[in-house]
Amino acid sequence: MSAEHVGQPGAAPKDPFALVRTRGYAVLLLLAALFGIPVSVAAYGFLALVSELQSLTYTDLPEALGFHGTPSWWPVPLLAVAGLLVALSIKHLPGDGGHKPAEGLVTSGPTRVIDLPGIALAALVSLGLGVVLGPEGPLIALGSGLAVAAVRLVRRDLPEEPTAVVGAAGSFAAISTLLGSPLLGAFLLMEASGLGGAMLGMVLVPGLLAAGVGSLIFTGLGSWTGLGTYSLVLQQVPHADRPDAGDFGWALLIGVAAALVGTGIRRLALYLQPRVERRRVPATVLAGALVGVAALVYAEWTGYDASGVLYSGQNALNPLLAAQAGYSVGALVALVVCKALAYSLSLAAFRGGPVFPAMFVGAAGGLALAHLPGLGVTAGFAMGIGAMCVAMLKLPMTSVMLATLLLGADGLTVMPVVIVAIVVSYVLSLRLTPAPAATP
Repeated sequence: MSAEHVGQPGAAPKDPFALVRTRGYAVLLLLAALFGIPVSVAAYGFLALVSELQSLTYTDLPEALGFHGTPSWWPVPLLAVAGLLVALSIKHLPGDGGHKPAEGLVTSGPTRVIDLPGIALAALVSLGLGVVLGPEGPLIALGSGLAVAAVRLVRRDLPEEPTAVVGAAGSFAAISTLLGSPLLGAFLLMEASGLGGAMLGMVLVPGLLAAGVGSLIFTGLGSWTGLGTYSLVLQQVPHADRPDAGDFGWALLIGVAAALVGTGIRRLALYLQPRVERRRVPATVLAGALVGVAALVYAEWTGYDASGVLYSGQNALNPLLAAQAGYSVGALVALVVCKALAYSLSLAAFRGGPVFPAMFVGAAGGLALAHLPGLGVTAGFAMGIGAMCVAMLKLPMTSVMLATLLLGADGLTVMPVVIVAIVVSYVLSLRLTPAPAATP
């Protein structure tokens, strides 16, 4: 029996694309395009504010206090203050500060409007004061909530399903250029949401439209303000030769190593998270101070700036790749260890996104291995990013795109071995992840 006849005898098959042919869907597309503009402006403003706060707290404030440069111990008290502010916002404002990053990058429907201030404050303090998390998680939540709030100003009685589509389109608009491409940001959201079949198309078209509008807004504001677009851009990518048998051997090794390191980071974060929640204020302050200590240890040990450990790593990927020849193996290993520890603490106690720190830890690990014979710099860099991303996010297709498309033509050259590393890391990390308890 064919699939179209499964169900009630004599029942007509349901047309999954009937919604697209309705007038209401055309209105929904128009709303997605219109509300993509204010959401994109708000997202750009949020990223600009985070950037300015980072400069203020780590450059301007030490100079104002009479220091010549930023002392290597500076992150310790500053991140303790960040822990206090984030803990208070999580404890006293609605919304629990947003999604818990230790639980991965997931989407759970439109954000409630009442939760927006708490989410924005927790993320702004976390990211602006140097916590090792990215802006993608808060932007997805803020974009969704702002789009739903805007559409309800126009029509308060909008049904649940169109409201969810508008919320998803808002998330698309907010994250449209953060990863260097609106298509890559859209793909991340699609895979994280788990949508498939006809419903994927229903959400995808308004989301891509909002993402396209958002990308134009980001580009325009970047040119008009002179602040840039805050997109992930990689330049000066070393030339990559076509993969050989040795590269495939390295892909297996990097996949295994990334799965082990990623599982360790995530398990530690999930172990610490309930303990932080039981004593939210003192535990978050302590977690912030320990992130600062990790940055201090790296700076004193290697002589490099503590900022290599702090922040999401989004803006540090390109300088790391450009200056990779000047890093010793020991310095890169120290960077991986300190960044991974700070990442795990940040996942457990603060609010933000898990994508960019995973990319940075994987990139630094791949560059460390590239000092060994038989592994090229670009191949190691790309395989490290992809394998670590999939170990942390469990999103294999997005991990392939992140690791290859951002490197341009050379990324496409090494894509076969990147895929091997990602598959190995994905399968092994799933096997190392405890199975969920059975529902009684």
